[in-house]
Amino acid sequence: MARRKAKQKIDKKLIIEAFAEMAKEKNIDRDLLQGILVDTIGMMVKKKYGQESNADIIVNMDKGDIEIYLIREVVDEVEDPSLQITLKEVELYSDKGEYAVGDEFIEEITLDNIAESFGRRLVVLAAQNLNQRIRDVEKDNIFNEYHSKVGEVIVGEVYQVRKNDILIIHNKTEMRLPREEQIPNEPYKFRKNQTMKAIIKEVKRNGVSGLPDIILSRSSEEFLSKLFDIEIPEIYDGIIMIKAIARDPGERSKVAVASFDERVDPVGACVGMKGVRIHSIVRELNNENIDLVEYTEDIKLYIARALSPAKVKDIVIDNETKSSTVIVPDDQVPLAIGKNGQNVRLASKLTGYSISLIKESGEDIEISEFKQELGPQLYAAITALEIETAREFLDFDVEKLLQVDGMTKPFLIEFREIILAEFEEQENLDILQRIKDYLI
Repeated sequence: MARRKAKQKIDKKLIIEAFAEMAKEKNIDRDLLQGILVDTIGMMVKKKYGQESNADIIVNMDKGDIEIYLIREVVDEVEDPSLQITLKEVELYSDKGEYAVGDEFIEEITLDNIAESFGRRLVVLAAQNLNQRIRDVEKDNIFNEYHSKVGEVIVGEVYQVRKNDILIIHNKTEMRLPREEQIPNEPYKFRKNQTMKAIIKEVKRNGVSGLPDIILSRSSEEFLSKLFDIEIPEIYDGIIMIKAIARDPGERSKVAVASFDERVDPVGACVGMKGVRIHSIVRELNNENIDLVEYTEDIKLYIARALSPAKVKDIVIDNETKSSTVIVPDDQVPLAIGKNGQNVRLASKLTGYSISLIKESGEDIEISEFKQELGPQLYAAITALEIETAREFLDFDVEKLLQVDGMTKPFLIEFREIILAEFEEQENLDILQRIKDYLI
C-alpha cells in the first residue's frame, strides 16, 4: 500500500526572511511591509472564519515569527460562529483551563490550518493581494521620491524614441520627454541606450496604470538655468546669480548674470578659460547660441547690453508702461533685429521692457535688409512688385500680398511686426491692428 506523502508545513521564518529581503530590494519600509503581511494574513483568516471574525496577528520581523490568535466569546448557543464558541466546544481544549459563559476564548491558529482549509486557491488569492499591495506601495514611493525632485536635473538612458515623446529610464523608473519639451530638431540625435540630461518638470499620477507620469524637459528656461548651476562653480556657490533668462530652444538664448563679488566678472566666469565652460553647455543644448549679459539696475544700460551684439546710439525709457525706444545706427539694424526678429524679441523678454527700434538716420529701411527673413523666393516675388522699402511694404495692398506664392496670413502678420519694430509712429501701429483684424 502506497504511503501518503506528508504535507509540507509553511515555514514562517522563510516568509519573514523573504519579506526582509524584499523590503531591501524594493526600498520599501520594513514596518510598512510588515503591515501589508499582517493585512494579507488577516484576509486569509476572514476567508476561513468569516468576515466579522476577530483575530490578533503578530508578525515579528526580527525573530522571524508569525502568531495568529482567534478571539471568540464563550456562549451557550452560537448565533455567529465567527465571533462565538459554545462552552462545550471550549471544554474539548483540555489544556485551556476553565471557562464560563461570557468569557473571551483565545485560540492560537497556524498558517497551515488556514491553507489546508482552502487549499491552493486561497494561497494564490493571498499572494495576488500581497503583490498588488506591494505594487501600490512601490508606485507611491516612486511618486513621492520624484515629486520631491521636481526642478532637479537627472541623467537617464534613452529607452525608446517615439513619434511624440522619448522614453527615458532612470534608476529603473520610466520617464517621458514630450515633444513640446524637446529641443526642436534634436530627437534624431538620440538612439536607444544613449544617456540624456533633462530636468524633472512635473510628476502626475496616471489614472489608468497608477504609475507616476514623470515629465521631463530640455526646452525650458529652468533646464538652462540648472546647466549653468552644474557647470559654473561660482553660480553653484552663490557668488554669481542668474537674474533672468530668455530662450528660443535650440536656436538662441540670452542669460543675464550678476556678481555679488566685485572681484569676479560674471560674464567671464561663465565663459571660462577659452570658453570651455559655456561650450559644454552649448554642446548639451544641441549648439544653441547663448548670449551672456551682465545685469545692471541701470535699465538703459541693461537694454543696450541685452541687444548685443548690436550697438545702440540712444535709448528713451518709459518706466510707467515698461517700454523703450532704441535708436540704432543704420548698419546695426540687422544685428539688433536678428533672424526673424529673434534678437529684439529675446532682449525684450530678458529685460521685461518692450523695445521699439528706430534707425539713427530716421529714413526708410531698404527691403533688402530683410532678405534673410523673407527667403529667396518671397524676396524675389516682393521686389517684382516694385516694393523697395519697408514702408512701401507696409502700405502695399494686403490682398495682392496674399496672392504672392508662399505668402501666408501668419507670416504676413509676423513680418509686419518685425518691420514695425523699426518704427515708432502710431499710424503704423494702427495699420498693423487693422491688418490683423482683417486677416483674423
